[in-house]
Amino acid sequence: MKIFIAGGSGRVATDLIKDLVADGHEIIAGARHPENIIKDDNVTAVRLDLHASAEEIAKIIGRVSAVYFVAGSRGNDLLRTDAFGAVKVMQATKKNQIKRFIMLSSLFTLQPDKWNQPGLADLTDYNIAKFFADNYLINDTDLDYTILQASLLTEEPGTGKISFGASKESTNPIADVAETLAGILNHANTIKKVLLMKSGNMPINTALGNVY
Repeated sequence: MKIFIAGGSGRVATDLIKDLVADGHEIIAGARHPENIIKDDNVTAVRLDLHASAEEIAKIIGRVSAVYFVAGSRGNDLLRTDAFGAVKVMQATKKNQIKRFIMLSSLFTLQPDKWNQPGLADLTDYNIAKFFADNYLINDTDLDYTILQASLLTEEPGTGKISFGASKESTNPIADVAETLAGILNHANTIKKVLLMKSGNMPINTALGNVY
């Protein structure tokens, strides 16, 4: 399968690309600095500017079977990257008649009443940006979406075990988030679902298979 990844030079994307290539997929990875995208025979690095129009982004995405949005500005460009950049990638996906869209988001972005929890208060501006992006995907597109709302990302070694249905802020190793994103592609039962992820005791593939 040919897959496009927006935000292809980031920490999550690097592990995600490795996981998808290991599963036999061909990757087109887009980033503002494509030279920072991992080098692999099955990966084509392209320049992607999320300030561009949806039409320009559609030309860069091309004909693929699925699109991942894992881009983020780390608080430096929330409106034009994390919010509207995501929306334009969705619009480009629809324009290219691609149905499958998988987006990395943040825990509780659709539940503003939880944003005052410890560890979340400093992320309010980011959560507002993702609130609008997530809502647009759910309510204003007909894409076969899955939104993975991950907890605080850490660089600890992955455990390969997670759980869904988080009720409070926790942490997720980047490797586990990437493996979960890659696994979502193999589970049609995750379509039209928002998955609240935290570290847990269930193997990732099993947890994904149990989504209903």
